[in-house]
Amino acid sequence: MKTIIKTDKAPAPIGPYNQAILAGDTLYVSGQVAIDPATNQVVQGTIEVETILVMNNLKAILNEAGFGFEDVVKTTIFLSDMGTFAKVNEIYGSYFTGNYPARETVQVSVLPKNLNVEISVIAFKG
Repeated sequence: MKTIIKTDKAPAPIGPYNQAILAGDTLYVSGQVAIDPATNQVVQGTIEVETILVMNNLKAILNEAGFGFEDVVKTTIFLSDMGTFAKVNEIYGSYFTGNYPARETVQVSVLPKNLNVEISVIAFKG
């Protein structure tokens, strides 16, 4: 069974996709960027400001589906500049309490809306 997850506490999709899909016990959350869910406007600031907003958007989607960061098993982080990795990693890590998920981090040439960080997650409750 597949369920579409949607919340107004995270940005509306900017294309033909959903915020998240719950398939059985697994939640697939689309990549989130620094868009303010209240205004659906891009928030360009420091990498710290963008990362906090991205993580809060992910949290809102996870919570809407009845999940939390403790249920995340896999993340993917896309950065426009690998030089920001340490700052992103510090903020990212603060949302988890041990039992960290598997992860990859890659630098890409451009992200949607010319932002600097995008993160997607997969969560599981079994």
